[in-house]
Amino acid sequence: MTRRILKSQAETPSLLPDRFKAWFAARGWSPRAHQLELLEKAREDASALLIAPTGAGKTLAGFLPTLVELSTEAAERKAAEKQGLVSTGRGLQRTGGLHTLYISPLKALAVDIARNLERPIAEMGLPIKVETRTGDTPVSRRQRQRRYPPDVLLTTPEQLALLLSSDDAPFLFSSLKRIVLDELHALVTSKRGDLLSLGLARLWRLAPQMRAIGLSATVAEPEQLARFLVPQPDGREQAADIVVAGGAAPPEVEMLDTRERLPWAGHSARHALPEIYELIKANKTTLVFVNTRSQAEMLFQNLWSMNDDGLAIALHHGSLDVAQRRKVEDAMSAGRLRGVVCTSSLDLGVDWGDVDLVVNIGAPKGSSRLMQRIGRANHRLDEASRAVLVPANRFEVLECRVAIDAIAENAQDTPPLRTGALDVLAQHVLGCACGEPFLSDELYAEVRTAAPYANLSRQDFDDVVDFVASGGYALKTYERFARIKQDKEGRWRVANPKVRQSYRMNVGTIVEDDMLKVRLVRSRGGGHGKAGGSTGVIARGGRLLGEIEEAFIEGLSPGDTFVFSGEVVRYETLVEDQVYVSRAHDKDPKVPSYMGGKFPLSTYLAERVRRLLDDGRAWGGLPEQVRDWLSLQRDVSRVPAVRELLVESFPRANKHYIVCYPFEGRLAHQTLGMLLTRRLERARARPLGFVANEYAVAIWALGDLSAMIRDGRIDLNALFDPDMLGDDLEAWLAESALMKRTFRNCAIISGLITRRHTGEEKSRRQVLFSTDLVYDVLRKHQADHVLLRAARADAATGLLDLRRLSDMLMRIHGRITHRELDRVSPLAVPVMLEIGRESVYGEAADELLAEAADELVKEAMDRSG
Repeated sequence: MTRRILKSQAETPSLLPDRFKAWFAARGWSPRAHQLELLEKAREDASALLIAPTGAGKTLAGFLPTLVELSTEAAERKAAEKQGLVSTGRGLQRTGGLHTLYISPLKALAVDIARNLERPIAEMGLPIKVETRTGDTPVSRRQRQRRYPPDVLLTTPEQLALLLSSDDAPFLFSSLKRIVLDELHALVTSKRGDLLSLGLARLWRLAPQMRAIGLSATVAEPEQLARFLVPQPDGREQAADIVVAGGAAPPEVEMLDTRERLPWAGHSARHALPEIYELIKANKTTLVFVNTRSQAEMLFQNLWSMNDDGLAIALHHGSLDVAQRRKVEDAMSAGRLRGVVCTSSLDLGVDWGDVDLVVNIGAPKGSSRLMQRIGRANHRLDEASRAVLVPANRFEVLECRVAIDAIAENAQDTPPLRTGALDVLAQHVLGCACGEPFLSDELYAEVRTAAPYANLSRQDFDDVVDFVASGGYALKTYERFARIKQDKEGRWRVANPKVRQSYRMNVGTIVEDDMLKVRLVRSRGGGHGKAGGSTGVIARGGRLLGEIEEAFIEGLSPGDTFVFSGEVVRYETLVEDQVYVSRAHDKDPKVPSYMGGKFPLSTYLAERVRRLLDDGRAWGGLPEQVRDWLSLQRDVSRVPAVRELLVESFPRANKHYIVCYPFEGRLAHQTLGMLLTRRLERARARPLGFVANEYAVAIWALGDLSAMIRDGRIDLNALFDPDMLGDDLEAWLAESALMKRTFRNCAIISGLITRRHTGEEKSRRQVLFSTDLVYDVLRKHQADHVLLRAARADAATGLLDLRRLSDMLMRIHGRITHRELDRVSPLAVPVMLEIGRESVYGEAADELLAEAADELVKEAMDRSG
């Protein structure tokens, strides 16, 4: 593998034909060094990964080899026809067919790239046909594309899987010379990346002459991305050449040092609304990024209500109607908008050349994600992108500070390459059988050429094939789970045409979160059971309180209390799409609901936050309000060191609290809080509940936690022992709905349970009934079933963040520092304010939060008593 930065186009002046040189010159442009470098890689018949910032001309660089090759080929053919010669030269071998396949993570991006690509083709008069193929493409055009493919086809991972499952895939892809993978860093970190990698493995077999070009923003480990682009034969690691674009102006990123009082908690950033409005007013076009759709809606309404200047401000997020989103995008392209409040829906996609400022509300959660957002501004390589970070609370100031430092160092925190998921492999195995019969040995060898599956064991592969063929040992007697069968030659083929049709209607790895109806009922009978739900009889029906995300309910056990519709309710049971709750007479909920950040704090930024806290000299770069806060914490308790875990205990309002500060992100902290609560129950501390934010976990109890720690009834080293990830975790998972939901997603992706049939879509009730029944059967009769293994892997890496929690527990083992206090500490105020903060919504919630903060802050700072 080579890594090369080309400094000048003078090294390769002959790579660009005269027609292309003239086109660049007519626009006052010069081809950039990395664009010429990709031309050279194409001439060398090599695959390449281009790492370049936004605005560096990545897309044109990726397509330039294709445009030059097709243009040269057409010119040579035309000359040969004019002279009556027979085609024999290298450039005359291709006789039509698909030349280049472009894969985008978003269908909107594919459509936009096609529009941008048509322009140079038309202006240079190139005889090149470009088409898109997405879920919006009419069936008639899709059929035509398979019979008479264009020169360049732009599509998505799901459409590639569909094309490969057709029996004419060998014909369609036999002429393929190049595949261009755009925004590769955004594709490879999810199951869509697993599906794409398996599609690539099949393409390498169908078109061994194919070479890949990957286009990516700056990433932490480009070598891993480079492996994704080329086959990994027989377990030997190979990688594409890496080309790094140079010459980009460093971004200008600053943190808003608000004139207002900086909140101790919360995520709305309402304190900075006038300053955000002034930033929009002072710039031509501003993108205002938030982390969730609810935050986007609230911020947009607040800005609109103070918009006395009549500025053109719009809203953009994934839940809006597609026509509304396109309207906003068109208005931005035309330069008619002064500001757009948006979510990650604009992290990738259309290049906005006139955006001159990006405002990021709240903490960035990761330096790579922040760089992606900053790159939306000033799409010109030689001009600096400008961004302002607006922390919503005091802890977020720390996160924003270390993110700015990371960007200055060009430090990245993109996650490592995934290990391929088994449910995605099952979908691919079925897709292969839909296309043409396969032998297990041949398909196993092919699958292992995909980087995420390079270490796939033969046992796992055979288990997946057996699952697709029969459903697995525990489901063999159910005929409907038998989707492929072996012929006399040992080849696997689909069992019947309906299987093929079902596959094509359900391909893909995206399973949308469901909203559940919440109903208030009276619980009759005694106490609360475990996995089976309430032991009392639930009177079905009940008053409808509203809807709640399934992702929140999945973490609850029967008997847990939470806030909904302005009151504390007790979770009784979940039946199909109905959540049954009863009134709780508790003042505080055990598990407060949360409308905050969507993305977890990256491990890299968390480490930098811990270092910042540990280095008092670095506090000079923080706002005065935050410096004073940390200094007071140091005086009355302790500021945690990099490798230690600080645990504080104190009484408050007839309850006893412990607060710990792992700085490992909300997902890991939620899991930690659940497990610590179980352990404290066994210690008879009578815990009432817990709350977690990105930085800390607080647990409250009726038992005197300080006294129990002091006299040894609670051993902190034992309480935080890594063995909590064993039996305690298994017991909690058995009680919660989390594993069932995770299993359901795996069952859908693997094709065991289908969502869509001809002319209909299964109701959630039907899907739930099917997956819950199968889940119970497998847990009882085949605990090592491939889908249960896939579900456990998903829960560990995503919903529970177990690897990160495990690393934290190992890091702090033997390094736990306890501070017994007589009242709340300054550092504990933010997490304490999370308790019950969802009892009121909207503007009133902020006012009540401010009142609660005043009370807690006064208590934390008053050391006279």
